[in-house]
Amino acid sequence: MQKDILSKEEKERILRTIEADREFRYALMGLLGFEELLKRFARLEERQQRLEERFARIEERFAKLEERQQKLEERFAKLEERQQRLEEEMRETRRVLIVVSHRFGVISEAGFREAMKYFVQEALGVGTVERWTYRDAEGFVYGYPSTIEVDVAIHDKTHILVEVKSRVSRGDVAELDRIRRLYEKVKGVRAKAVIIGGFVDPDALTAASRLGVEVRPIIRE
Repeated sequence: MQKDILSKEEKERILRTIEADREFRYALMGLLGFEELLKRFARLEERQQRLEERFARIEERFAKLEERQQKLEERFAKLEERQQRLEEEMRETRRVLIVVSHRFGVISEAGFREAMKYFVQEALGVGTVERWTYRDAEGFVYGYPSTIEVDVAIHDKTHILVEVKSRVSRGDVAELDRIRRLYEKVKGVRAKAVIIGGFVDPDALTAASRLGVEVRPIIRE
C-alpha cells in the first residue's frame, strides 16, 4: 500500500509542473472535469446576463407604467378640479335663479327661505338651523307686542341668528339687531347676527358695520 502513495518529492514535482506547464495544467483540469465545470459556469453566466437584460427591460416597462399612472393621476386631479368648479357654478346659478324668481314673484317668501336653507347651512358651516319663536309682550323689537321668529344655528357653542332676504335694506339690519338683543336678554347668552341676502343696499352695509351685524351675499360678485 505504501508503494502507491506519492512521496513528498513527487508531490512537490507535480505541483511545480502544474504551475509551470500550462498544457499539463489544462490536461489535468480536463482529466478532473474542470473543463466541463468551466463550460457550465460560462453557460450560467450567459443565462444570468440574459436574466439581467430581461429584468432591465421589465424595470423599463415599470418605469413607463409609473409615468403613465402619474399622468393619469394628474388628469384625474384636473377633472376633479373642473368638476368642483362646475358644481360651484351650478350652485351659484341656482342661487341667482332663486333670488330673481323671488324678486319677480315667481316664488313666495316662504319658498325663497326654504330654497335657501342649503345655502345657510353651507355659509355658516352648520348642519341644523332651528326656528326660534318668542312672544315679545313688551314690544322690545317693534314697539308693540308681537311674535318674534328667527332662525338660530349653534356652532361651537356660538348662537347665530340668521335672516334670509332676497333684498337687504337698512331696516332689515336694524330689525335683526333688535331681535338679537331680545334673544340675548331672554337666553342670557351672547349671539351673532347674520343676514344672508340676494341684493344688499349700500345703506344696509353701513348700518351692518355700525351695529355689528354680518351681511353675507347669496350671489358672489
